[in-house]
Amino acid sequence: MTIVLVVDVFDNLTNGTTMTAYRFAQSLRENGHEVRVVAIGDKEENPYALCEAQLPVATKIAHKQGFAFAKADLTTFERAFQGADVVHFLIPLFMDHKALQVAKKMDVPICGAFHLQPENVTFILHMSKAQWLARGIYRFFNRVFYRNFDHIHCPSYFIANQLAKNGYTAKLHVISNGVDDDFCPGEVRESFHDGLIHILMVGPLSPEKRQRILIDAVEKSRYADRIQLHFAGKGPCKEKLVEQGKKLPHPPTFEFYSKEDLIALIRRCDLYVHASVVEIEAISCLEAFSCGLVPVICNSDMSATVQFALDERSLFRPDDSADLANKIDYWLSHPEEKARMEQEYAKQGDSYRIAASVKKAEEMFGDVIRDYREKHRVSGY
Repeated sequence: MTIVLVVDVFDNLTNGTTMTAYRFAQSLRENGHEVRVVAIGDKEENPYALCEAQLPVATKIAHKQGFAFAKADLTTFERAFQGADVVHFLIPLFMDHKALQVAKKMDVPICGAFHLQPENVTFILHMSKAQWLARGIYRFFNRVFYRNFDHIHCPSYFIANQLAKNGYTAKLHVISNGVDDDFCPGEVRESFHDGLIHILMVGPLSPEKRQRILIDAVEKSRYADRIQLHFAGKGPCKEKLVEQGKKLPHPPTFEFYSKEDLIALIRRCDLYVHASVVEIEAISCLEAFSCGLVPVICNSDMSATVQFALDERSLFRPDDSADLANKIDYWLSHPEEKARMEQEYAKQGDSYRIAASVKKAEEMFGDVIRDYREKHRVSGY
């Protein structure tokens, strides 16, 4: 198949959407497909590259979140879509909407993916408690973008249920973003050798990720004087978190890691915490437990990550640092049980491998193409 992926940012692997697009493109090419990517980039390296759009206020906010907006280019869209078997749209933004109009005019098979959770938008706007606004965004996305698709890729059952509740009528394909095979248990290249307990959280340093709750929990832990926190990521909350972390006996580390260094760090740590209250899936949590780390996950009704918890011991109440401290203390006080559950979580990770996700995506693309042909056969085209 010739598959076109449309996404604003492709080569900046700091958020789940771009990471998913990059890994899916790589795996689809390995499976023998031609993959064209319409995204911000260098035209010498990618003939379908777009320029970045400079939008007042919005661009600055986007950059803080590790994102950018692509500038629509109708000529590039037409070249990318010419002869394509299917065009897959990953997010419902300005450029993507223009590209969708071109694809419809050219009458090529299309499908969508839902990666931009409206609750993330409300947090960026500092209106996280405005559930009415989140519902409005779900419906707005449907009205202006997703109603054009008969098939939508959903990274989790959680988000598929959200779409169904908000009136989406397309066939919803639940396909995990998947985890790379390199994220697996392995030898520790170099231990810390400092006698401390190392706890990791990976993800953007932004309000909805709730790193501050983890810092508060460590302060309340009976192991506080032995815990070293590691935050892997970058984002707008870094300065506040650095200041907050100074109250701990061992202030947290903050760094953005390459894939290889992140795997090495995961394997050296003792526990993983996912404090975020908003998630469509959470690749970072998936990667951590696939390497054999027991996760402690926020039990939020706005997050799909809850699905990864094998039992209640890996869940804590949202924004409850005392409950999180208790869960951390439980696992640190039961090393034999933690070692047993590390193996169970690693086994669970094997069921989310990227190869299985890409196979399901290929099946979805096949459904899109068959439905397109059937619709044209019935209509007489």
